[in-house]
Amino acid sequence: MSDDLTARADKRLEEALAREGARDPREFYRQRLKELKQASPDGYAQAVAYYRDQLLPQVADGDVEPLSAWTEYGRRLAEALAPGRTVAVDGSGKSVPYEAPAPRDHLVLHFPDGKSTRAILVGLPATLTSAQRATYDVLVSGKQKAR
Repeated sequence: MSDDLTARADKRLEEALAREGARDPREFYRQRLKELKQASPDGYAQAVAYYRDQLLPQVADGDVEPLSAWTEYGRRLAEALAPGRTVAVDGSGKSVPYEAPAPRDHLVLHFPDGKSTRAILVGLPATLTSAQRATYDVLVSGKQKAR
């Protein structure tokens, strides 16, 4: 992976983040990668290969919209950590099956198969509505009381 490729991809993402007022997902995804490295070395290797061979070149060359590409990468990380289903939650709290690209104002969550596992955060809108905040608090954070 070349430094130039990484720099171009980073620049395109940073421009998109500024333009949209969106949150940078990279730090969160780094944490998911650390978890994946511990849980599944093969899954980790596949995630790194996708990042290197698909995500960076496509973002750097302008083949894909950067924020949508990164959200899809986050979904892939979540699926590699725990197979399940991914949903997009609109401002009213209604969820629909995730389809790329998810609208920017939707909260994107991955629900691992199995009943006792919390949802994995995939994507956050710039600002959460009260319904999305409640959804996040209960399903991701495991909080039982409203703020």
